[in-house]
Amino acid sequence: MNRRRVCIVTGTRAEYGLFYPIMKKIEASYRLELQLIATTMHLAPQFGLTIRQIEEDGFRVDETIENLLCADTKSSVAKSTGMATLLLSDAYRRLKPDIVLLLGDRYETLAAATAALLMNIPIGHIHGGETTEGAVDEQIRHAITKMSHLHFAATETYRRRIIQMGEEPSRVFTVGAPGIDNILSMPLPSKEELEASLEWHFGPRTALFTYHPVTLSPGDTKKDIETILKQLEHSGLSTLFTYANADEGGHIVNEAIEAFCRKDPKRFKVVKNLGQKRYLAAMKYADLLIGNTSSGIIEAASFRKPVVNIGDRQKGRLRSTNTIDCSVEEVGKAIDRALSKAFIRHCEDVTNVYGSGDSAEKIVRILENTEFSTVKSFYDIKSEI
Repeated sequence: MNRRRVCIVTGTRAEYGLFYPIMKKIEASYRLELQLIATTMHLAPQFGLTIRQIEEDGFRVDETIENLLCADTKSSVAKSTGMATLLLSDAYRRLKPDIVLLLGDRYETLAAATAALLMNIPIGHIHGGETTEGAVDEQIRHAITKMSHLHFAATETYRRRIIQMGEEPSRVFTVGAPGIDNILSMPLPSKEELEASLEWHFGPRTALFTYHPVTLSPGDTKKDIETILKQLEHSGLSTLFTYANADEGGHIVNEAIEAFCRKDPKRFKVVKNLGQKRYLAAMKYADLLIGNTSSGIIEAASFRKPVVNIGDRQKGRLRSTNTIDCSVEEVGKAIDRALSKAFIRHCEDVTNVYGSGDSAEKIVRILENTEFSTVKSFYDIKSEI
């Protein structure tokens, strides 16, 4: 029996971490064959050259797409998307996938979907139906939904939203969030091992910090990150920082963090790329998460950790009750609340709304048994009026 060729396209460290349990399940399947294309940040030294991590994890990278321009302006992002579309079309032609499996909402993901759509290759999409009103990712995510044939939603609410967009219910599945699979199944380093690898020690109270530019209405990124860092300095927290994504304004965030950490390297540490295991370990051992990343909204609840979510980047996304939303100016107050005894006790009883850690198994089972097609009909929801 010929195995179905499932082509995964990944462009960032975080996205690869979410794909990881799915890729392992595909490799173990007798009915599926994994194809892997690495793009964008994975090939960039300034973001840690994370293709090495993929290879160290034992995966074969079938194609590499070098599409990231040095600048992070609006025009450079558009050009990087165009380059990715062009180069991915050649990769698809060589690999001949039966389906392209995509996750999320980044611009290289849009390029991967566009090339597959125009080449009549079915698309499976993970994490559709979600809303993040402060980022251009919002529009990209919904555009990919309309290009896709199979949909793997993280919650029932998101499944209903995908159907609301005209997608046939029989092709929309609630599977949970694959990032939770890693938390339950991936062996993590001990705190001592993590500290040794970082050459840095956690303080009495330590935060894990990841902040990305707000791409839809960026405002003054430099002023925002400086306002946040000033409050972190006054909070007394030790802080482990990771880099922002390769979005417009990302270099402003990263440069500000680098300069900030140089002022007190014993208390503050920045790492370009922690990798999935170290990132989850840092989440486990930190006292709280601060920033505006989806991992704070989705994965942190499984560790029952307080999260300070800054600004509107994740606005509209379902969250568990361990999350405190705040403005840029109110980060200090939100940290105080997050570290209060009452809120910490509250987090101990939090249930993660994004599932229980069997997402990859569900996705692979559907890929094994569902018909692939690019033919779609618009599903009209009958009015109840």
